[in-house]
Amino acid sequence: MYRLLFNQVFVRLDPERAHEIAFTGIRFAAATPVLGAVIRRFLAPRGTSPVQVFGRDVAAPFGLAAGFDKNGVGVRGLTMLGFSYVEVGTVTAHAQPGNEPPRLWRVLDQRAVRNRMGFNNEGAAAVASRLRRLRRNPSGRRLVVGVNIGKSKITPVQEAAADYATSTWLLAPLADYLVVNVSSPNTPGLRSLQAVAELRPILVAVQEAADSVTEPGSLPILVKIAPDLPDEDVDAVADLVAELGLAGVVAVNTTIAHDLGEGGLSGPPLLPRGLEVVTRLRARLGAGPTIIGGGGITTADDARAYLRAGADLVQGYTGFIYEGPFWASRVNRELERSGRRATVPA
Repeated sequence: MYRLLFNQVFVRLDPERAHEIAFTGIRFAAATPVLGAVIRRFLAPRGTSPVQVFGRDVAAPFGLAAGFDKNGVGVRGLTMLGFSYVEVGTVTAHAQPGNEPPRLWRVLDQRAVRNRMGFNNEGAAAVASRLRRLRRNPSGRRLVVGVNIGKSKITPVQEAAADYATSTWLLAPLADYLVVNVSSPNTPGLRSLQAVAELRPILVAVQEAADSVTEPGSLPILVKIAPDLPDEDVDAVADLVAELGLAGVVAVNTTIAHDLGEGGLSGPPLLPRGLEVVTRLRARLGAGPTIIGGGGITTADDARAYLRAGADLVQGYTGFIYEGPFWASRVNRELERSGRRATVPA
């Protein structure tokens, strides 16, 4: 049914407009008490194979990557559909409109998406206010919510550490984990911050800001990296994570290794490199730090491949567009039924 709707309706719409319509429907369903409860009962993970990470049980391994809910407006609706956790953002210290449209394209023959959104979001203060409302009651506090933060476009690269710290002060008390995003290709100069010399002061500033507004050392902080990093740079980031005692790494972001035009490509083309990066990170980091793997996940077998490569959690986004509203529930329940690390060859 969804595939018919996608092929006959959504592909005729501008991708951003289709996203807005679908997301509005999800939020409406979640806000309708009986309807939302029924959907959650049938689609939410059963919690038969919880993952212990970030000091708590996450009901199932598969969650929603940053980019879908940039402003934290639909966390209840997205968990209702079966995502075990939601990573909101990317959020910047200053509100910003992002790049001029068109800035989002479907790549139908690859079931992929290309974007040059440019961190369009309402800013850290607005997102913090929204998450504060979510956390006011027990049901909202039970939801696992990560917050992905990035550099504001108006902030010079040399002032990036202070910019990230501002977002951290506002958002750290409301997040289950925080992701420092230095790997989007759509903010000028951002990917240069993955170089260890540039990255260290940013991560230190984020740690210090988090410790100033939460119990010191209590907030898991991860860094998100690009699939286009050379292997030696992946190793260098892993070494920095270990040196600073960070919680871990999110791998991977979108790739610029394509000839389709501006922006980063997401979806199935990322899967091979994503698995390579996660495998390399786990070998370098050892058993301790958390790795959240993503990039190209469409099926439960794809998710298992990341888990077998060394990821503790997995996340997706592009598959949501092509597979529809039951996608997350299907992936998590297949992982639960068959054992999340089983049936994938080593």
